[in-house]
Amino acid sequence: MFPDLGPQATNIITEITSKAVRMTNVHSGVNVDINDFAYVAETGKAFDEAVVSVLKAAERKGWSLFQVYDLRERLASKGFVQEPLKVIEICNGRHANKILGRDRLASLCMPCRINVLEEGGKVRIASMRPAMMSQLFPGICQEDVEDVEKELREIVDSSI
Repeated sequence: MFPDLGPQATNIITEITSKAVRMTNVHSGVNVDINDFAYVAETGKAFDEAVVSVLKAAERKGWSLFQVYDLRERLASKGFVQEPLKVIEICNGRHANKILGRDRLASLCMPCRINVLEEGGKVRIASMRPAMMSQLFPGICQEDVEDVEKELREIVDSSI
């Protein structure tokens, strides 16, 4: 389906995504730092241990697990080599219902995802910052997503 871009392209893509790059919102012309979009924390835990920590932390906070995607495994089945990367989809019904009641297109950012990734022997846990939703969807204000962001940050922080 996708062409094999080779190790050089893979290294370039990895380098770009691992740096705090600047993104431009085409519609508003506002420059946004990756740190405005994502909350990333490094952990001293092994990769699999960090994944289990995220799952347990989400459960403790009352979030439901939807799915865990092992992107390394999925890409390996297509002949591509990646370092460990799992995408954990979680949802809190109360928050989801509130956000969808404001703007149903916000479902493009749902369910919430927490990624556990290993790069160069370092394990990081990352989550999108829901505060960005208030800049993307006109029906959502900052107050609508503050609790969601706080809880996701707490899940990440308690997993490191």
